[in-house]
Amino acid sequence: MTNYLSQLFKDAGKRLVPFLDWIHELKNPEILKADIIAGVTVALIVIPQSMAYAQLAGLPPEAGLYAAFLVPIVAALFGSSRQLQNGPVAIISLMTAAALIPLNLSMEQYIAYAAMLAIFAGLIQVVLGFLRLGVLVDFLSHPVVIGFTNAAAVVISSLQIGKLLGIETQTGGHLYETLWQLLKDIPDKTHIPTLFMGLSSLALLLLLKKFAPKLPGILITVVASILVSWLIGYNEMDGKIVAEIKSGLPAFIIPSIDTSHIPALLLPALMIALLSFVEAFSIAKAVASRTRQHLSADQEMVGKGLANLVAGVTQGYSVSGSFSRTAVAFDAGAKTGFAAIVSGIIVGITLLFLTPLLYHLPVATLAAVIIVAVIGLIQLQPFKHAWSVNPHDAVVALAVFLTTLYFAPHLEWGIFIGVGLSIAFYLFRTMQPHFAEVALHEDDTFRDAKVFSLETSPDVAFYRYDGDLYFANAGYLERKLLNAVADKPKLKVLVLDIEAVEQIDVTGEEMLVHMTSRLKEAGIEFYITRAKHKVEEVLKRSGLYEKIGGDAHFFGRRVHAIEAIKEKYGNKVDVSHLEYHKPVEESEHDSKKESDPEIEPKAS
Repeated sequence: MTNYLSQLFKDAGKRLVPFLDWIHELKNPEILKADIIAGVTVALIVIPQSMAYAQLAGLPPEAGLYAAFLVPIVAALFGSSRQLQNGPVAIISLMTAAALIPLNLSMEQYIAYAAMLAIFAGLIQVVLGFLRLGVLVDFLSHPVVIGFTNAAAVVISSLQIGKLLGIETQTGGHLYETLWQLLKDIPDKTHIPTLFMGLSSLALLLLLKKFAPKLPGILITVVASILVSWLIGYNEMDGKIVAEIKSGLPAFIIPSIDTSHIPALLLPALMIALLSFVEAFSIAKAVASRTRQHLSADQEMVGKGLANLVAGVTQGYSVSGSFSRTAVAFDAGAKTGFAAIVSGIIVGITLLFLTPLLYHLPVATLAAVIIVAVIGLIQLQPFKHAWSVNPHDAVVALAVFLTTLYFAPHLEWGIFIGVGLSIAFYLFRTMQPHFAEVALHEDDTFRDAKVFSLETSPDVAFYRYDGDLYFANAGYLERKLLNAVADKPKLKVLVLDIEAVEQIDVTGEEMLVHMTSRLKEAGIEFYITRAKHKVEEVLKRSGLYEKIGGDAHFFGRRVHAIEAIKEKYGNKVDVSHLEYHKPVEESEHDSKKESDPEIEPKAS
């Protein structure tokens, strides 16, 4: 425990200054230039995107800019990824809206609650990071993320349809109810100028993405739509525009909320904390695999937590890593976290001086930006791949997808169901590990006797068990051993190979205690081979090691167990099905066979 605490303090010190790993590289003019260019390029995308995502979260556009100002700077300084671009993202924006809309808040309260939600998520992430508990996010398995991401993309894009048509939609209920009402309103309430502006923006974004991917398509579309909106008097046609955006940098404020609502925010904050980290770290890993840079899950968790805390106290909202902006930064040549710092500085300059230029920006254009950003997240291939690897995983992914759609906008229920199904399928798969009697094949490897039609002995049985030994499968192994004994009435020796057992709990140990007693009562000697050191230590601490027979009944190699049986019983038992067919010829061959868990060295 003392070593663990000392390591925690040592790691905590390192996590306060991770930027020291790259900041000295900025002395190189080439690296500095590359980072500045990448930062400017990302800023041209993040400014319109952050306003669009703020709209998705139910917040005014300046809240998105606030969340894109200091957040990328803090995340770059205290995270472990050099290229990851942090700030507002679609899925976290939708989860923010899903958490806050049911509370029926005024806009002033809504802004404060969104900021407090970010603070709660940030605190959770910082604690998990400093305690080195980033491993907890592994409960969000890949199939859960596949199903959730696809469903969230469908939900997000479908909720923007009303804004493309100029129809006011009621959110907060089930998605299918919202879409059904929207469908009924289309004939009578569609606003033609808004439809024109929305479809034109959507078409321009898609065309630029396909035919000129190197150009800042979002920025070009936003500028073009602002100009068209101003020239045609779009606002006078009752078209919705962003209108006045609050100028100036955000103040540092601790948001004030009704304490009775804190329990309602904690669960969404936990989901946002975990999911935002999974999303961000998966992006960081994808980039690191190409740059060959070191990543730390715990450091990234701390960086993400501090970024969310900063977002909360600067009137922003919860953030994560952006795949699209990270890809742009990487393609633009970003070398260090300074690129994100440049991006944040440019957003700050925009808040100070440039917000009046965004007055005539149509809301329909922001909806088009969101749709184009998330439509690429809808992919069928991961479902097919999951099915080819393990049908259970495909079932989990599909279940998460369908339940997330059903419960939307309350997306957390899809995650809960997915985590529960993942754990249930894992328990199901590990409840019945492979168990087989083995015999020596003609190639001098131990094989499943039943599968390979190998001869066995009536008085010596050698079994292999491939799995951990814990509460869910201890009964299964016990039944298998008892049935094996029942099938061999002349059995004198039973050998159990547990080389695959990594963990054993008290239920598994208790089962071995009972099995040892039953075998002794039946006059059958019990041997164990190839137990891991930590498993042996457990059995020694519990006293079972000596009860089974101590060193005389535990062997690190199967061949030694066979030799011990021959020495003790001689011709009274038949071990011919376990003896090697060829003499030892060279030590190198012995070494090769010993390294293979399915192969034993030839008996000398």
